[in-house]
Amino acid sequence: MRVAVLSPVAWRTPPRHYGPWEQVASNIAEGLVAKGVEVTLFATGDSITAGKLDAVCSTGYEEDRNQEAKVLECLHISNLMEKAGQFDLIHNNFDFLPLTYSGLIKTPVITTIHGFSSQRIIPVYKKYNATSHYVSISNADRSPELNYLATVYNGLNTSDFAFSPKAEDYLMYFGRIHHDKGTAEAIEIALKSNRKLLIAGIIQDAGYYREKVEPFIDNEQIVYVGHAGPEERNALLGKAAALLHPINFNEPFGMSVAEAMLCGTPVIAFSKGSMPELIKHEQTGFLVNTIDEAVKAVSNLNTINRQDCRNWAGDQFSSEKMVNDYYSLYEKILNV
Repeated sequence: MRVAVLSPVAWRTPPRHYGPWEQVASNIAEGLVAKGVEVTLFATGDSITAGKLDAVCSTGYEEDRNQEAKVLECLHISNLMEKAGQFDLIHNNFDFLPLTYSGLIKTPVITTIHGFSSQRIIPVYKKYNATSHYVSISNADRSPELNYLATVYNGLNTSDFAFSPKAEDYLMYFGRIHHDKGTAEAIEIALKSNRKLLIAGIIQDAGYYREKVEPFIDNEQIVYVGHAGPEERNALLGKAAALLHPINFNEPFGMSVAEAMLCGTPVIAFSKGSMPELIKHEQTGFLVNTIDEAVKAVSNLNTINRQDCRNWAGDQFSSEKMVNDYYSLYEKILNV
């Protein structure tokens, strides 16, 4: 089987820091290679893969702002589509734009929908409902207007996450600093709990950071540690008493939630979007609806068994499970 895996070109695949779509595309590609599949990864030129790499740019447009994002995306997608005949199947991890080529090629396209940036993109997906194959990353993140082949949860390389049986006395916020992700709410939870909070992530909304986050950073109780790579991520998440995830939107998946649990760290999250699918309430964390409920959950963290967090995440959100699920879908599409 010859499979082309299409990754975005905002960041390197796998990403150095932020880049959830790139991370999933990488895990899919590397997992397929390990299964003996002939894989070509279409990504930035500095990307890392055990398969074949095909690139039209040396770095991503978020890492080199001298590049025009839309131009890069068009060159990137067309590069693959003009080579579509070389592959048995294309696995699209790059949103809706590649679908606009799918009617012009014979190679089947499976698209992982990593979330909807806006309901206004739905018409493109609807146009190719009958001829494409859509996969959701959670049951919560589905449009009633689309036909889905399956739900496949994002998978992580479990060996990359060290289990920490004991925690230190701090809470963790890990993610982009933006209203959607609830950075300000995490700070309020920590202050009301009288607990230390470490904040790690890229500043995606500078105005939000200046107004809602920076005034509370005292480098004692509330500490911003910057964006964290894989090594820092393990230590920060693994030693935390809990990950605070008070999101203000219906999150399609939530990579940091799975990452925290793989380290043995329970998660306190607002019960929105996919959170009820990721977290076993009162077993691997707490699903709450308000800041006060989150504060109460902090006081009940001693009821959570950290090994249960690791076991649950390892069973549900491993790269091996994800790749096997996708491989079964490939066989179904190709009638193998």
